[in-house]
Amino acid sequence: MNRVYFIRHGATAGNLEKRYIGRTDEPLCGLGISQVERLRTHNIQANRIFTSPALRTRQTSAILFPQAEPEIVENLIETDFGIFEDKNAQELYNSAEYRAWVDSGCQEPIPQGESIAGFKDRCCKAFQAIMQSLPDGEAAAFVIHGGCIMAVLEEFAWPKRDFYHYHIENGSFVECEYQDSVLKLVNWAESVSI
Repeated sequence: MNRVYFIRHGATAGNLEKRYIGRTDEPLCGLGISQVERLRTHNIQANRIFTSPALRTRQTSAILFPQAEPEIVENLIETDFGIFEDKNAQELYNSAEYRAWVDSGCQEPIPQGESIAGFKDRCCKAFQAIMQSLPDGEAAAFVIHGGCIMAVLEEFAWPKRDFYHYHIENGSFVECEYQDSVLKLVNWAESVSI
């Protein structure tokens, strides 16, 4: 059995403005830094730390685990939001492409971006490969993006829940036990209840 922590990076300026921030490489804002500093009170301990290549995840990891060198996992980067990148719903309101995407339940490929199915698949494969290499009894912390956390929990958490059920706020974490390719949720800190 392994202990696994999924930690969503602290907020960025774009997050506060409800922008689609996937590949935009924003730093944490002041609030985001405060959120992560509050997480330090939970004293999360892990043998290995994994982040996406994004600045906001690496900054979050550095605050939480200042003595650790995280392993950067390219396939744990957030969704490529294509033509919606760095825009919010209000700015996209008159976009026919955006309306079509929303009307599909956000399931269609994003113009010049990626599909939710492709995004979920790459996140889950990256997570599974890491877990197969993690010795039994070791703890892992994934300091990544909300969408990546949602994708992995939808696929591996039990009981099964919808992708959007696992929405996690910036600067929050989910603690799980992982055994036999199943994640059992143990603690959902500073976000919605399980």
